[in-house]
This record gives sequence, C-alpha cells and structure tokens, in this order.
Amino acid sequence: MLIAIDIGNTNVVVGVFEGENTDLRTKWRLQSNIHRTTDEYMVLMGDLMRFEGITADQVRGVVVSSVVTPLTRIFRKLSVTLFRKEPLIISAGIKTGMPIRTDNPREVGADRIVNAVAGYAQARGAVIVVDFGTATTFDVVNFQGCYVGGCIMPGVNVSLEALVERTDRLPLVEIDRPRKVVGRNTVNSLQSGIYYGYVSMIQGISHRIIKEEGCRFSIIATGGLGSLFHLEEGLFDEYIHDLTLQGLKILYERNRA
Repeated sequence: MLIAIDIGNTNVVVGVFEGENTDLRTKWRLQSNIHRTTDEYMVLMGDLMRFEGITADQVRGVVVSSVVTPLTRIFRKLSVTLFRKEPLIISAGIKTGMPIRTDNPREVGADRIVNAVAGYAQARGAVIVVDFGTATTFDVVNFQGCYVGGCIMPGVNVSLEALVERTDRLPLVEIDRPRKVVGRNTVNSLQSGIYYGYVSMIQGISHRIIKEEGCRFSIIATGGLGSLFHLEEGLFDEYIHDLTLQGLKILYERNRA
C-alpha cells in the first residue's frame, strides 16, 4: 500500500492506494494543527488504520506534499516511526517529468506541481487546473507539457470570512448556488455575490490564460468546493476531487527507482 499525504493550510488529507490501482482504497481528513505533536497524529493515524484493517507492515511507501513546514517535519517523523519508511517529500530536485518554466521553480508550492502533473496526465494535453482550497489557484501546463505558472487568489471561504469579519451586520452564510443572481434578502445576496462572483472570476481568468498562451486547454477543477462550482455549465471540463492524491501517487512511482 502507498500512503499519500497532502498537507494544506486547513486540512491534512491522507489517501491509501492499494497495489498499482489508481483508485483510493480509503482516505481520511485531519485538521492542520501545528500545535499537535507527532505522537498525537500517530494516535489518530493508528486508530484510522485499525478501523480500516490496515497494518503498518502493509505500507510499502509514503509520499508527502506540504505547504506547512512545521507539519512537514511532524509527518516525516510519523512516517519513519510508524511505517519505518523515509517519505518522499515533494520538493525541488525530485523527478516530476515536467519542466518548470517559472522565474524561480523552487518557490512554486508542492501542491501546485502535484496538481499540474496529475492534471496533465488526466487531460493528455494542455491543461488549466483550478484548485479550491484555502487559496484558489490556477496552474497552467502548456501543450509542450511544461508548467508555465498560474494565478493565486483568496479562497472562497477566506473571502467570505474576511468580509463578515470586517463588517458589523453581514452574517456568515453557507456557500451555495442560488437560483437567481439578484438576491431578495441579505443571505441570498451574499450567496449570489460569492458564488457568481467566483464563477465570473474563473471564467475571466481562464479566458485570459487561453488568449495569452494561444492554445486550447482542458480545464479541470479539484478541491472541496470544486464540486459546487462544477454545477455551472461550461465552467470546467471535469471535476476530480482527489486529483492531488492521484498526483502524489504518480510522482511517487516516478521517483521509486
């Protein structure tokens, strides 16, 4: 089995792949908390593994993508202690199979490279990957298979929470897809502004990327809220919830030798 760990600013997502199958056997979502110790995360992982009937000696490898440096250290120690495996940590210098054509390749987030690799493998050609996380990111791979950069903007939840925090009378609402753009009350107006505002932003940025790069792209969405925005017809070609975990598996296999 392969344990793939995606450490984000909000959540740590752990996926378990069995054999050469690209389908997940199971996955778990933990809170990203730099104040938790390695031992605490080990207890959580141990309990989840027992529930699924997975033992540590069944694990053949561990791969980690992280944007939270303290948690990178914690999960490296967890891997060595619990699985007796030195994890593959996605960072500069690993084999990606994809040229990174940015000003400073070392500053590109590990999660973004993982998404780009997985998106290109899925699309089999030029691709824009839109990831709905703490930040909403666009990652662009051109028709030559080169990662050429992208865009980073505040995530949907972050934008809404910042607005509510900075105002006195606006409530925190559930992010949903309203039937109409024009809201008849405060809740509907907020939902419409957030949802259709992001739809228009995604459409606009995607159009600009396509025009700037001068080629046809597949557009793939991932991340929790991607499933909601995929309801908007024509916004994305495909929604793949576990794209990052799939990318981690691809990169692990490329670096096994």
